[in-house]
Amino acid sequence: MFVITHNLNIVRHISDRTAIMYLGRFAEQGPTDDVFAKPRHPYTLALLSANPEPDPEAIIKDRIELKGEVPSLMNRPHGCEFHTRCPFVAQDCDTIFPPIQTVGGAHHLTCHYPRN
Repeated sequence: MFVITHNLNIVRHISDRTAIMYLGRFAEQGPTDDVFAKPRHPYTLALLSANPEPDPEAIIKDRIELKGEVPSLMNRPHGCEFHTRCPFVAQDCDTIFPPIQTVGGAHHLTCHYPRN
């Protein structure tokens, strides 16, 4: 079964594999447990940090707030398409599209500078 949703809490409980997409392209994909336990792409980190906490009094220290607008599909950014909103943008991000990297066997992502 193939499920498309923005609710990552649902994905965590019903899927074996997860793929995170940005502008219609895979940013990160792999076994669900791996993607949620050790997200590597900055967009995945931002999405997971936006999940609501069950405790309304909890202070989220590592929440990533994305700035700017989602680019137009008709005028895609050069290089990494996430670079215009990435909080970790660095050299080469705006000029070279990142190749697919494999981390931990079946975990794949497209990022010049994946998080650890």
